[in-house]
Amino acid sequence: MTEGTMQTGTLVSLALYFILMLAIGLYAWRKSTSDSAGYLLAGRNLPPSVAALSAGASDMSGWLLLGLPGALYASGLVEAWIGIGLFVGAVANWIVVAPRLRQQTEELGNALTIPEFLANRFPSQAVALRVTSAVIIVLFFTVYTAAGLVGGGKLFETAFAGMLPGMGMSDYMLGIWITAGVVLAYTMIGGFLAVSLTDFVQGCIMVVALVLMPLVVLTGGVDLGSASEAAAAAGNSDYLALFGGLTAIGWLSAVTWGLGYFGQPHIIVRFMAIRSIPEVKTARNIGLTWMGVALIGAIGVGIAGRAYAEANGVAVEDPETIFIVLATLLFHPLITGFLLAALLAAIMSTISSQLLVSSSSLTEDFYRLFLRKHASEREAVNVGRVCVLLVALAAIVIARDPESQVLGLVANAWAGFGAAFGPLILFALTWDRMTGAGAVAGLVTGAVVVVAWIALGWNGAFLGGPGVYEIIPGFIAASLAIWLVSKATARGEEPVAQAG
Repeated sequence: MTEGTMQTGTLVSLALYFILMLAIGLYAWRKSTSDSAGYLLAGRNLPPSVAALSAGASDMSGWLLLGLPGALYASGLVEAWIGIGLFVGAVANWIVVAPRLRQQTEELGNALTIPEFLANRFPSQAVALRVTSAVIIVLFFTVYTAAGLVGGGKLFETAFAGMLPGMGMSDYMLGIWITAGVVLAYTMIGGFLAVSLTDFVQGCIMVVALVLMPLVVLTGGVDLGSASEAAAAAGNSDYLALFGGLTAIGWLSAVTWGLGYFGQPHIIVRFMAIRSIPEVKTARNIGLTWMGVALIGAIGVGIAGRAYAEANGVAVEDPETIFIVLATLLFHPLITGFLLAALLAAIMSTISSQLLVSSSSLTEDFYRLFLRKHASEREAVNVGRVCVLLVALAAIVIARDPESQVLGLVANAWAGFGAAFGPLILFALTWDRMTGAGAVAGLVTGAVVVVAWIALGWNGAFLGGPGVYEIIPGFIAASLAIWLVSKATARGEEPVAQAG
């Protein structure tokens, strides 16, 4: 089979996948885009299975099939601690945040966005909270969306080099535009329901691909020892050791990725849309099972991929493309198309969620708050669609550099949200003595500390030693700010609104 025939078969599978996503967008357009509640939250009527897989798929993004396997390919099993930390954080998020957020957002003014919930929860600081949180959401989600587009660019650059008509663009940039174009189409048309339903389908595709690929590699007679031997020759003798060469700071920086879950608007907004509070438990069980299988599969892709490459003399210039390399070498073109569709699913599910959350903040927390307080529902939905487009264009500009690393961009944005919103959401849902001033202090402190930590390079090297992941100082500083300022302002502030 010629290379051209293989690429054509792969393109056919991808084209069918794109058509399916657009069809779902059209279905959602007919069902739930007549008002803001439908467009931004699907009328709070998501079945538990859709909510669970939507939360998981929008969470994982391209880093699950690119960044995490790439890190394991390059550094070994020690990078699995990121996945372990994430799983523990997800468990806590489903138990602590999900039921409370579902209940309180509905009871406190039927809030459609996280900024609106915070404003209703702390009415004395309503405007400050809505504006500040909306700015942080749009800023970090633009970077986060760019990380997804980098993944789309790398996919097309690696799998279809020189085949697609470039229209004056590189394969990388063409991949970015194709990825963004399809996501924009179904997100702008169908809103939250389209995003959630496509996430459900994409989550199913992702988990099948992540189970299938390492099984095929390992049943093909590849010995994991070849990966360990090659790594040892390169100076890493602990390639298959979970604690190999791991320092206390390195371990802490890896597992504290889990702290970020409490503050990811594109994930926790799924909790707000679950059909009923009793169904949160069902969604939790489905979501955590999906996540556990997906993470194990991603770890398997990285380690088994290194073993396959070493055993067969395959040159992998960019470790983050190991999933793409294996997909093109090991499978029939139609199956390759399915596997690459899984990668696109991981990328697109997160991008669409981030675009919609950014759009909702721009629409509800800027446009309706300052420009058109009495805008009609139809007008608000149309403004939301325009905002989706604007955020996507900004992300495309950021993603233009083909040397961008998916995991690095995701790490920065994940830490920004985790530190700014994580402590704020946890305290707001569980501590009735928290004040509006404390909420603002925590929000600003978390974001500023993360940005400053990155700017100073302390996430790469700190006090002559290894770097400290920026979410750690950001989360601690934000928590202290909330507690101290709330204590100081408790008597001078109006009573905080409470659900129920």
